[in-house]
Amino acid sequence: MAGAVLSALNFRLDDTMLALILQQLEPKFILVDHQFVHIVLKALNTISQTVPNCKPTLVLIPECDQKTSSSLSSSSSSSSSLSSNNNILNYNDLIEARDHGDLEFEIIRPTDECDPISVNYTSGSTGNPKGVIYSHRAVYLNSLALILNMDKRRVPVFLWTVDMFRCNGWCYPWAIAALGGTNICLRNTNLSAKIILDAISLHKVTHLCGKPIILNILAEALDGKPLASRVDIVIAGALPSHQILTKVTEMGFNISHGYGMTEALGPQIIEPWRPELPHSHIANGDNKGDDDDDKSTKRCRGESLGRYHHNLMIMERFDVKDPSTMESIPNDGETMGEIMFRGNTLMSGYVKNSKATEEAYNGGWYRTGDVGIRHQDGSIRMKDRAEDIVICGGNVISTLEVEAVLLSHPNVLEAAVVGRHDECLGEIPCAFVKLKKGCESTITSSEEIIEFCGNNLPAYYMVPHAVIFGDLPVNSTGKVQKFVLRDKANAANGSYQPRSK
Repeated sequence: MAGAVLSALNFRLDDTMLALILQQLEPKFILVDHQFVHIVLKALNTISQTVPNCKPTLVLIPECDQKTSSSLSSSSSSSSSLSSNNNILNYNDLIEARDHGDLEFEIIRPTDECDPISVNYTSGSTGNPKGVIYSHRAVYLNSLALILNMDKRRVPVFLWTVDMFRCNGWCYPWAIAALGGTNICLRNTNLSAKIILDAISLHKVTHLCGKPIILNILAEALDGKPLASRVDIVIAGALPSHQILTKVTEMGFNISHGYGMTEALGPQIIEPWRPELPHSHIANGDNKGDDDDDKSTKRCRGESLGRYHHNLMIMERFDVKDPSTMESIPNDGETMGEIMFRGNTLMSGYVKNSKATEEAYNGGWYRTGDVGIRHQDGSIRMKDRAEDIVICGGNVISTLEVEAVLLSHPNVLEAAVVGRHDECLGEIPCAFVKLKKGCESTITSSEEIIEFCGNNLPAYYMVPHAVIFGDLPVNSTGKVQKFVLRDKANAANGSYQPRSK
């Protein structure tokens, strides 16, 4: 109603990165929780040294009846001196004053449906995060698609286990509001099975979404007692092992797997997990319509297109193309190409970065940067990120496939695979593994992990030639920083020893 553009920011950012983002956004108002006000003030202090006129109004959200002054008292003296130069408002005071607002206020509506409604930042896993612009039109259509994908027989109770700074919470804030649903927000930033299960029991939660780690958390904590009623859970990212998926499903969760990215407003493809479907499987991208439900089911290797693949209602097409010729790859299950989108629910572009926008839409399609293959039935399977593919002696290795095998090991909690330079083969796969708590003494050497991979991978060249144990480096959104691992792998001593087939 105020004509503002929203931008939900990651509360895990440090003040340096936050300053870069705020300088790009040029915000007029910043609503900030009292727990993070010191970070915002540090960021504004950094900006003030180069942009002295950047003095946005701060709206502080206190804990319960906490006063604004006490929120500021916890910050450093230098930050407090900055705050005296800013307009400081208390969120609760604004809420209490809403009944005394201006009755003559005129709503500022968008002049065009393609006007921006929000800016969402990418994770920055391959560099500095980029501001992705969403339009009113794209958000409206994507929210409708989410609604059409949900069970209309019950009013949704949505548990917020996906961060709202991730693609505006995948557009669920608008979808849940449109359905008259209930939002259950978690104050604790450290997710645990107890927090999730207690919220489900207390509030009769019907839906939740988030990263695959949620499934691991639930699987390790569930005691065999089934939920009172089934809960729909959408997971975006590489799925964990079949055992974990089965266990969580048996406890009462309906698992769906989403594929998408910030530039596509979150998951654009949502497919129910079924034991017979391979991981990273994507539906048929040819959205030309089909009146025959049986044909649609066969094309998808899953349920009806109209119910589950919400992107197909609003996304014109998605395809796998040769990025240099823009020709569609053959349906042979072997030829690799880049997965691309074209449709209504894509970003308008990047904030103040026309060059990156042009590169993303080069050829008239949005280029995801993901490598995939197309099977004979037209279905697509993602193989890897383009920059993460390992080419060993001319053989293309999907790090996602190797990681899936590593994660199926009963003692492995997290895993990542990168390429290490080799003079003979170009690259060789190197694995980084974090073991489950209490399993550190069980795995005495990397050879056990290497042997396990050799027994479970389809090709000998896919087997990691080195395994390094320890924590995996992640960015502020929890994504593994593979560029850090690549540097570490190439810095490690040791040379490649040929392995027998």
